[in-house]
Amino acid sequence: MRVVLVNPKFRLPIDTRTTPHLGLAYLAAVSEKRGDEVIIYDCDVEKKPITEFVQEYRPHVVGITANTPQVKQAWRTAKAIKEVYDCPIVLGGPHVSVLPEESCEKPYVDIVARGEGEDTWIDICARLEKFLADQPDYSTQAFMHPENEVFNDCLGITYKTSDGQIHNNHDRNPIADLDSLPWPAYHLFKMDRYTNLQPATDNVDGARSFSIMTSRGCPYRCTFCSQSIMPIKWRSRSPESVLAEWEHLVNEMGAQEIGILDDSANIRVKRLEEIATLLIENKLNHVPWIFVNGIRANLASKELLSLLKQAGLKRTAFGVETGDEEILKSIDKKVDHDTIRWAFKNAKEVGLETIAFMIIGLPGETRESMQRTIDFAIELDPLIANFSMMTPYPGTKVYEIVKRQGRFLINDWEDYVFFEQQARYEMGEMTAELVEEMYRKAYRQFYLRPSPVMRRLKTKDFWFNLHRNVRIALRTFLPKKEKDGLRKQMEAEGAI
Repeated sequence: MRVVLVNPKFRLPIDTRTTPHLGLAYLAAVSEKRGDEVIIYDCDVEKKPITEFVQEYRPHVVGITANTPQVKQAWRTAKAIKEVYDCPIVLGGPHVSVLPEESCEKPYVDIVARGEGEDTWIDICARLEKFLADQPDYSTQAFMHPENEVFNDCLGITYKTSDGQIHNNHDRNPIADLDSLPWPAYHLFKMDRYTNLQPATDNVDGARSFSIMTSRGCPYRCTFCSQSIMPIKWRSRSPESVLAEWEHLVNEMGAQEIGILDDSANIRVKRLEEIATLLIENKLNHVPWIFVNGIRANLASKELLSLLKQAGLKRTAFGVETGDEEILKSIDKKVDHDTIRWAFKNAKEVGLETIAFMIIGLPGETRESMQRTIDFAIELDPLIANFSMMTPYPGTKVYEIVKRQGRFLINDWEDYVFFEQQARYEMGEMTAELVEEMYRKAYRQFYLRPSPVMRRLKTKDFWFNLHRNVRIALRTFLPKKEKDGLRKQMEAEGAI
């Protein structure tokens, strides 16, 4: 079958990275393994309108991914395709996994794949292929007719039969054996059109920058984290499986940088030590790599970090979140500030660069608690302090807290876009004005100190990325502007 996997256009109001979508890369890989002819259509880098493309390619099925700020663009993309070409359209991703019926109610969406997508996607494609064997000329309406009962026992989907009825099937179990998955299909991306993983910090050829996944799931359930909608069971690939893909990326794909995208890569320390040892033994440690989403501070011993450094690790992040003890307890982080201090100390002593993820405006915050977060970031003194304003994503505990006790300031999923410098809610005495003021203060107070300024000026990558860094600084340090200009630009380009 001919399969198209789509990443809808997703413009951010800040210069940030544009990298191949790892989820689509895995879906494409399992589709190719099944025998399908697959094209990944990333609207962020493609030049031809998707309507023109689908009319030429005539796919049997289209899959579209969507996070929360991207979901409306996913709907627009689905609608545009349906208006010019008839085939089943499947949506997947974190947002539609939480609110599947919202998307299935759209007349141009047929199926929502909830949770991990690979097994569900293959099941959907196999059922369609079986139907096509008897119906070479078909319509989506005929395929989705309730009398066919095609999807009655298909796990992990919400779907709409052609009579307009929406059906929610039982969840599908998470993939137990991650080693069984093929490697992401990077050969289907136009790699030369992407940036590297952290373009504001590193000067690396985007066509030689790759992501890798060594584990899935997270046993922790932080109240603010959108990953809390995904499987709680942590599963990992074997060190040998990770090594084989790593060798492929370095020796065959020419990787100049590798980013581990796991949510919690160091849950089982011994496994991570084994991976590091294999990288050293197989002389793969000359290619720098980073933990893009960070690792757990409570499992970051000096011994582990020293071994990872020897294995090529350049930079790691830690989820610090807040400098206030009571707020830290309230978000179920399951870590204390002394442990966080210990992790940063260990990382610096072995020569690793560090990133601190911090949140301004968690439920219950005051001016004083947010200032403690700024002060704690300054005390830790990472290379990068990444402050974000609390965003209550659907499916998280914070979202439910705000629904009960606060007031949402946004009524459009596109307002969830990252780095907007716009408070998303108010609760108690915590106003939008206060949160936005403290957010800007956090960046100014942390980065305009002499030591961070001198540290950045001494790195050659800062000068390679000077224009980008200046734009980011102006947008971050200065008061926010409404995103009307961005929306007008997207409308002018036909993006919305």
